[in-house]
Amino acid sequence: QLQLVESGGGLVQPGGSLRLSCLASGSRSDYYTIGWFRQAPGKEREKVACLASLDNSIHYGDSVKGRFAISRDNAKNIVYLQMNDLRPEDTGVYYCNAGDLWWGKGTLVTVSS
Repeated sequence: QLQLVESGGGLVQPGGSLRLSCLASGSRSDYYTIGWFRQAPGKEREKVACLASLDNSIHYGDSVKGRFAISRDNAKNIVYLQMNDLRPEDTGVYYCNAGDLWWGKGTLVTVSS
């Protein structure tokens, strides 16, 4: 079983940056495809980025392409989400998911002036 803990959220002004971390324990995170999702108030959860386990291919949601970057540090068993040029519409709770099976509890990102 895999446990996931997200961190790095907070309050940031529009145009700012944050780096989220997803720390995995219980197993190696590189065994799984890792996805970052977010859920804004009153909206459905959406996938923003994923990093495949087999070939390390990366996919981004259209709304974050060119601004967000997902990466993995296998030695630390952490998957990162670097978020640049943040916008108010990026506000939400960000979750990481492994293998479509395990979820973290999320970290809140608020983009506001």
